[in-house]
Amino acid sequence: MHNFKELKVWKAGISPSKIIFEITRDLPQAERFGLISQMTRAAVSIPSNIAEGCGRKSNKELYQFFSIAVGSSFELETQVILAREFKYITEEQLQITSNQIIEVQKMLHGFQKSLAS
Repeated sequence: MHNFKELKVWKAGISPSKIIFEITRDLPQAERFGLISQMTRAAVSIPSNIAEGCGRKSNKELYQFFSIAVGSSFELETQVILAREFKYITEEQLQITSNQIIEVQKMLHGFQKSLAS
């Protein structure tokens, strides 16, 4: 078991979540049950799955939960791109958020690689 609160990847996973909650406050209310819901769930899923994996007993289980976090990060990245396509967010918001998501993806892949070896 790992203390998730001490992991850099978990801390990095929190950052896009905070931005997403700020961004979604400004999205149209018509998206409350659509894009807003999808984005916030995917954003929360990233650090949540990292934390849940850390509570598991084997590295195999930890790897699996990190895989779920990776999937959620790609889902979130797509949703942020869509939000930009719909002109709900600025290009700057897209770049900042995407950069943070990509950083988390790299960290997750690195951690998974270390688990696999």
